Amino acid sequence: MSQSNPTREDFASLLEESFQETNAGEGQVVKGTVTAIEKDMAIIDVGLKVEGRVPLKEFGAKSKDGQLNVGDTVEVYVERIENALGEAMLSREKARREESWARLEEKFAKNERVEGIIFNQVKGGFTVDLDGAVAFLPRSQVDIRPIRDVTPLMHNPQPFEILKMDRRRGNIVVSRRTVLEESRAEQRSEIVQNLEEGQVVEGVVKNITDYGAFVDLGGIDGLLHVTDMAWRRVNHPTEILSIGQTVKVQIIRINQETHRISLGMKQLEADPWEDIGTKYPLGKKITGTVTNITDYGAFVELEPGIEGLIHVSEMSWTKKNVHPGKILSTSQQVDVVVLEVDPQKRRISLGLKQTLENPWEAFAANHPIGSQVEGEVKNKTEFGLFIGLEGDVDGMVHLSDLDWTRPGEQAIEEYNRGDVVKAQVLDVDVEKERISLGIKQLSRDAVGDAAASGDLRKNAIVTCEVTAIKDGGIEVRLVDHDLDSFIRRADLSRDRDEQRPERFAVGQKVDARVTMFDKKTRKINVSIKALEIAEEKEAVAQYGSTDSGASLGDILGAALKKQGDN
Repeated sequence: MSQSNPTREDFASLLEESFQETNAGEGQVVKGTVTAIEKDMAIIDVGLKVEGRVPLKEFGAKSKDGQLNVGDTVEVYVERIENALGEAMLSREKARREESWARLEEKFAKNERVEGIIFNQVKGGFTVDLDGAVAFLPRSQVDIRPIRDVTPLMHNPQPFEILKMDRRRGNIVVSRRTVLEESRAEQRSEIVQNLEEGQVVEGVVKNITDYGAFVDLGGIDGLLHVTDMAWRRVNHPTEILSIGQTVKVQIIRINQETHRISLGMKQLEADPWEDIGTKYPLGKKITGTVTNITDYGAFVELEPGIEGLIHVSEMSWTKKNVHPGKILSTSQQVDVVVLEVDPQKRRISLGLKQTLENPWEAFAANHPIGSQVEGEVKNKTEFGLFIGLEGDVDGMVHLSDLDWTRPGEQAIEEYNRGDVVKAQVLDVDVEKERISLGIKQLSRDAVGDAAASGDLRKNAIVTCEVTAIKDGGIEVRLVDHDLDSFIRRADLSRDRDEQRPERFAVGQKVDARVTMFDKKTRKINVSIKALEIAEEKEAVAQYGSTDSGASLGDILGAALKKQGDN
């Protein structure tokens, strides 16, 4: 319906309709027709009031090959309907990008792989062209293992997996690593299915560590542990293998869940431990090479694959607390004796000291019991002295064997480390490696001699020489026996008034009677009072009177007894 005189409202409505038509299609991908090609630009009609220009380079291969012709229908992105020149602003690249985003979002939702080309390196990774859309490839997502040179991967189409998409920010993150891991897992699973335990295969050493080597079995790696490389001790895999070396191995174990494969090389050789007991009987003396030294002993290789242990206790007869490294060194040739063989535990116990003369046996042969030896005091302990003897052995003098008369705790104070002393061999125990010595045995045993002769029996009369005056009595020495004793104040006289120590003088000789002689404790008690009483009783019994001062009662008693007898 037309009006000859439109109102203001009609004009506003027409203007709004014009704006809507003008903005129609902006920010969208539309189809257009190539109306002309001028130099490096294509003129495109997208059905609007104006045409737009698009650089030929945005059409990629089509424009280069001359396949873009007038009349072709193409998709372009409408940025603006009309610019300052009165043309539509169109973009083929943005159209392609919008198309790519739509396809990528669909694939991302379905968790499908996409194809792309790495075309540039940026901070932290690379940029990937996903058919118009640009994605970011982090450096950690390029490969399963870190790679130094990415050049061979660039500008080549390859599969990727989309990790994250944000259309509002125009952000896409992709990974090549996950694709490789999935492919590798599928490949590993297929390879594992074709392998079985006990199978012998060839592989290439791919990597070497301290604990073993990884061998490539054609798409899957197996671990060859250092203990399975050879029957002999291998300190480091590089002693046997090198990277890139082709080796023949046996599959020991396969874990179907983790796809871990354990390999072995020594299993392809004969086990040297078979019939080991026949080859190395107990007591056999053999020569071997020291391969390793520890705190508890040394390992000796007897032949390739066969090692035995010399425990620290079997290294030396005399060096008990010395580290094995002070006695042996690695690579040293040594003579050893087989002490024990355990085929089940694959253990051989060896002895080093058994190849040398037993110094305890040598000492016993050269120094019979009762012989005299001389040595240096090596140590003083609470129970005696240790004396160093020939053959690098020690003998012990117990406290009780230091002195005949004094307590051992007192006698040991006279000795110091480094003193050279003489002693008598009392006993040699070769099995327990003990030598008992005595120092007092080299001097006269006055108590023992007196006990043996019977001179010091109880009630015997002895002559004593006063050696010291004390408040409680006097110290005396038995003249004929060279023994010391002590006479208490109460035993100095029968008469209480005469029981004064000061009435005696040092050097004075007195007679006394033995009242107690204990051979075991070596104690001797003598008494002047006991002698006086015995003499008086004897006089009364014999004469009825005495000039030695017998009491009146004793004399009267003896006289009355004699009268009654008459």
